[in-house]
This record gives sequence, C-alpha cells and structure tokens, in this order.
Amino acid sequence: METAVTGWQGLLELEFAAQDGATQLSRSTMQAPLKVQRPFFPEGDRVCHVVTLHTAGGVVGGDRLSTQVRLGPNAQVLSTTATAGKIYRSNGLTAAQNTQIRVASGGCLEWLPQETIVFDGADYRQRLRVDLEDDALWLGWEITRLGRTARGETFASGEWRSHTEVWHDGKLLWVDPQQVRGGSSVMTSAHGLGGCPVVASFALFGRRLDAFSPDLLTQVRQFHPSSQLPNPSPFDYAITRLQSGLLCRYRGSSTLESRCWFTQIWHLLRPPLLGRPGYVPRIW
Repeated sequence: METAVTGWQGLLELEFAAQDGATQLSRSTMQAPLKVQRPFFPEGDRVCHVVTLHTAGGVVGGDRLSTQVRLGPNAQVLSTTATAGKIYRSNGLTAAQNTQIRVASGGCLEWLPQETIVFDGADYRQRLRVDLEDDALWLGWEITRLGRTARGETFASGEWRSHTEVWHDGKLLWVDPQQVRGGSSVMTSAHGLGGCPVVASFALFGRRLDAFSPDLLTQVRQFHPSSQLPNPSPFDYAITRLQSGLLCRYRGSSTLESRCWFTQIWHLLRPPLLGRPGYVPRIW
C-alpha cells in the first residue's frame, strides 16, 4: 500500500482570456517538473500557441502530475508538448497524471500532444476530463506506444490505463476507458491490439458540428494512414461519426504514421470548423 509521498508532485495551471479578438495566457502556475514555455502567435493574435514540457525527462513510479487548463469566452488556443512523453519502468509504485480542461462559450482548444512512450514494466494511470460550455469546441489526440519497439522491447509487464471523459453543460457526451496489462492476451488478440504496439485516438466534440455535411465526412474517410515505412506492418483504422462528435482510431506500428493521418484530417476540418487553415506547430 502506497502511504508515503514519493516522486514528483507536479502542477500546471493555465488560464487564457480573449479580448478584442486576441487570446492571451492570462495566468499560469507551475510546479516542477511541469512547465509552459512562453506563448507565441504564428497565426496572429487570435490563436495562442503554447508548448508544455516535463523538465525531469520522464515519469517514474510515485509521480503525481496535475494539469488544469481553462479557456475564457472566445479564447482560441493550440497546445502541444515539447517532446514525446516517457513513462519509465515502475519502481513498485504507480505513476498518475490527471488533466482537467474547461472551455467557455465560443472558445476552442486544440489539444495536440506529441506521443507517449510507455516502457516495459511501467505502471501508469492517466485521466482527462473536458468540460465544454455551450458553443465551445475541443479537439484532441492521444498517441501511445507500448514498449520501446525500436530497441526490440515489448510491453511484457506493467499496466497502462487511460480514461477520457467529455462533458457538455453537465451532460456526459463521451467516455473512453482503456486498459492494457503488459504480456496479457489483449496485446495479441484480434479484439485487442492484434500485436500492434501503437494505439491512437483523435476526437472532436462541441460546436459547429453541423458543418459535418455528408460530403465533408466522405472527404475525411478518404484519408488513409498509408505506411511510409521500409517494411510496413499491418495497421487498422476507423472513423466514426458520433452523435455529438467525431472519433478516429488507429492501431499499428508507427506513431509517425498515426500522427500524419490525424494531421491530414485536422487540416481538412480546421477551415469549416474554425475558419482558419491548418498551421503545424513549429516544434514538430
């Protein structure tokens, strides 16, 4: 039983406000190892780009990380991470990360972190809750690699759990619990990962979904995460139009492949939903 406080107790709180058509980071609170870099505005003052980072390099057993992001009315924010996240082998303790996001009316948060690499033997829990007010929009992705496969490592032990909830005005729109135990049958089952080390999801919820005409949805479904690898491995993907959003799923062997596919869809959807073209963050 875990009784003593060990590991990092990281905290990151960010608040954004829009005034006269410009979005600014109005307040930030940071506690190591979580940090946010100075915001930048490559698309003009309307959209605030922020990059967050984990200064310790990776998450270990006993770490407790908490992130809170709040967007005021009409704030427009794109958030990504400086590097891929790393979840190290457990020292016997569980590592946990909790993220809470609230987007006020008229606001939009594009939540586009780089991939997470879960080392063999890691014990990791992550929870994400998104609360949307009326006429708010959230789109985000999660890309996870189980095991350092480039080094021949598989996820033979440990556990990875991910739990995402999206709420709109107090009503639950979507819940997505995922759990993989290292070395379990889920790793190889056709109804699980099917031997694929990479799982990824791209979701969109909120306002302006009436822009999803049948023609636009057809265009989204024409994109294909075709492999550019020299020795491509099998992959599966799906696009589902939900009652209150859109969901894209990928399982395969390449984080780059999944992100390129998600980016194509993001570029397609940004003009009709946000009234602006896609703009790839410079840190990618």
